[in-house]
Amino acid sequence: MDQNNTILGTGISGPGNPVYGSELAKISIVESASLALTEALLNSDISQELKLNDICAGIGLAGVNLPHVYDEMIKWQSPFKSIYLTTDIHIACLGAHEGHDGAVLISGTGTCGLSNVKNHSKIIGGHGFPQGDKGSGAWYGLNAVEAVLLALDEMAPPTTISKYMCQVLKASTAEEIISKVAGKPASFFACLANTVFSALEDKDEVALAIIDEGASYISKMARLLLKTTPPRISFIGGLAEWIIPYLDQDIQKQLSSSLFPPEAGAVFYARHQTASLK
Repeated sequence: MDQNNTILGTGISGPGNPVYGSELAKISIVESASLALTEALLNSDISQELKLNDICAGIGLAGVNLPHVYDEMIKWQSPFKSIYLTTDIHIACLGAHEGHDGAVLISGTGTCGLSNVKNHSKIIGGHGFPQGDKGSGAWYGLNAVEAVLLALDEMAPPTTISKYMCQVLKASTAEEIISKVAGKPASFFACLANTVFSALEDKDEVALAIIDEGASYISKMARLLLKTTPPRISFIGGLAEWIIPYLDQDIQKQLSSSLFPPEAGAVFYARHQTASLK
């Protein structure tokens, strides 16, 4: 990004969660940064001599709220001039509000909420799947599987989620479904969330109950964050546009559009940290 916040180059690489492999995360960070720099050099009049070791990098990662993960990553002998490390939710909040104070709700594979006001942060959720992440894609997917299995066992009302679930998994019995879902990660269950929203179009009451439960959780999270009086609050993530219509009406009215994507928040964070050292 340039000083006018114009994005000059982007780069996408592999997994970047150090909890599941710090070495792979480091490789992904370097690869994505290299791709972004290459594109930026092609799209601007920046000196072609610019290298990664000339750059102060803002890095937002899941898992660095855990002390041992943060310590491992901050000691990294990276190819950058310097690194400024924070959480993925923090850079998402900075991106949503162009580097200024605000709050953000996220519903993607997982869920989390953060408010950053006058250098004080409040984090809600982000505890991971399956012990947390209510209202997330993974949570919706897991609840869909549970609803389908209960329906097949005639222990709960039938639901059209079953039709969509069986199509996605190419399964028709409880045993076949279990064989497909047992031991799968959060990302797998998140891919099943769409079965709930598809069933909602059929006016399926089971699907509506699941969606309402997740949306109620997000609304409650928003109320807690709003108590910190953030100037703005945004709702982002792959499921946000699906869930917004089911949030409490007063919460819907207070939502503001995200101004920049999360990765831009990493740039804002690096700028803040660099300026604070001067």
